[in-house]
Amino acid sequence: MQTNRFFSTAILLVLALTMSSCDIIGDIFKAGAWTGIIGLILGVALVIWLISKLFGRGRS
Repeated sequence: MQTNRFFSTAILLVLALTMSSCDIIGDIFKAGAWTGIIGLILGVALVIWLISKLFGRGRS
């Protein structure tokens, strides 16, 4: 259980440190509004999923 939480936190930290927000925003503007909307929805869904996995109440 502790190893799984460490692994999830490590992945989240690596992703946060390797992504450059300015590059991502610039690419979204180049791709268009619909791509930005879809990317935003997917990004929010991913964050919610990660938070639920990290702080879930005993669910596997």
